[in-house]
Amino acid sequence: MATSVQQDATVVTPTSEQPESGSRRPIIFIILALVLLVGGYFGYQRYQFGQAHEETDDAQVEGDVYPVIPRVGGPVLDVKIDDNQVVKKGDVVVTLDPADYQQRVNAAEAALAAAQANVTAARTAIGTAQANVRAAQATIGVSSANRARLEKDLKRSTFLRKEDIIPQSDYDAVQANLQATTAQRATAEQQVAVARQQVASAEQQVAVAQAVVKQRQADLDNAKLQLSYATITAPANGVVSRKNVQPGQVVAPGQQLFGLVASDRTWVVANFKETQLENMKVGQKVNIEVDAYPNEEFEGHVESLSAATGARFALLPPDNSTGNFVKVTQRVPVKIALDKVDPEHPLRAGMSVTATVAVK
Repeated sequence: MATSVQQDATVVTPTSEQPESGSRRPIIFIILALVLLVGGYFGYQRYQFGQAHEETDDAQVEGDVYPVIPRVGGPVLDVKIDDNQVVKKGDVVVTLDPADYQQRVNAAEAALAAAQANVTAARTAIGTAQANVRAAQATIGVSSANRARLEKDLKRSTFLRKEDIIPQSDYDAVQANLQATTAQRATAEQQVAVARQQVASAEQQVAVAQAVVKQRQADLDNAKLQLSYATITAPANGVVSRKNVQPGQVVAPGQQLFGLVASDRTWVVANFKETQLENMKVGQKVNIEVDAYPNEEFEGHVESLSAATGARFALLPPDNSTGNFVKVTQRVPVKIALDKVDPEHPLRAGMSVTATVAVK
């Protein structure tokens, strides 16, 4: 009797579960259909987005980095900055020992004073030469007057001598005086010529001395300029980075002391594949996602496209004519300007970003 009851139970059990499994199948189909619909919708949206946008994560923030380099060498007296310090344009950052350059300024000032004294002496020589010219001209005037007087005396003496009124000695004396006066006039004329040459020579000496003054003035200006280079100032507003200078260190011209990262302007350089540039143009809107600020979005626009691929600027650019050609999709740098700056989320040079350009 018990066996028959168990057999009836086994027969009844399948018939009681069959309606429950049949009722679950429509729900499963409905869920699958909804998943397919939602997936298809989002897939279509993604497809539409991909057709109108070009995206790359090969992008980074760029900024101006100014190398601070001394123009002159010498021991470092004082360093007024530290790593990551904010400085403004014109702030004194490093001071070199100015003793050597001050000595050069003093020597240049002394040389300039000597050259200016030479100019004064040359001008005095001009005055002396001009006085000699005037003195020689006065001598000519006196000789001319004496000659005119003696010529008249000679005429009278000639008449008187013919009449035998005066002795021959008086006549000879008048004639000798006339000859002496004529010689004096010729000598005075030669002195005038010599004095005028002296004036011209003195004027040339003044010109030479003035040229020397200009040269010494240029030497002094250069010495003062070298002295000013002993005080190194910040070339722009920015943040000090990689400081490599300490007091007491002897630096040389051209040695980089530290870098100054400009804080007033940053931009993004995105390296898009060449196959993504078909519809990309200057001025198109760009959405920027910065890895450092995952919950923030930045907006910008395409400012310019590079005229060459990044590989062309490599240390060893590829040469496809050598025979070992392998086609590789090249990337072209695209400069993206930010529309506005967010002071609460500053962008630092080198940050990784994802750039999405709306090409349609």
